[in-house]
Order: sequence, then structure tokens, then C-alpha cells
Amino acid sequence: MGSQYRDQKFIEQFCKKIIEIRKAKGIVQEDLVERTGFDIRQIGNIERGISNTSISNLAQIARALGVHPKELLDFDFEFVENPPTRKERKGK
Repeated sequence: MGSQYRDQKFIEQFCKKIIEIRKAKGIVQEDLVERTGFDIRQIGNIERGISNTSISNLAQIARALGVHPKELLDFDFEFVENPPTRKERKGK
């Protein structure tokens, strides 16, 4: 299994945005499960930042929430100037 860079702060902001939009629209997790076809555990893991979800899933969640996918990424965030290299992530 390959080592991948995981920007936890970015993921946390993304998760907060999903929850914010979902709650603003009065949608509970069970409704989001129904609308996306995802498993309840998958939705929970995405919202808690445990699952680093795919772009396809992002689009499906946006569709289920009735928003453009870019709205799920509309949050303040400072990118890391020099993210760790693959070698650094492996601890070498």
C-alpha cells in the first residue's frame, strides 16, 4: 500500500462544510444516505474526516445536497507551502 499525503486540516474543513450545508438544508445523515446510496458508515466516516473521499463521491454528495460541487470546497484554508515529499512521508 502506497504512502499518500493526507492534509488533515483541509479534510476537516471539507467535512465541516458538508455538515454545515446538510444541516442548513434540514437534511439528516439518513436522508443523505438515501440520496447518495452510500452506507451510513461511509457518510459518517466522510463527515468525521476518517474517510478521504473521492472526487466522484464529492460530486454525488453535492448532488444529494442540491448544491454545486464547488460549494463543498468554499471555505477558508491555507495551503502548506511545501508539503512533505514521498520520501519524507515514508520517514526516510
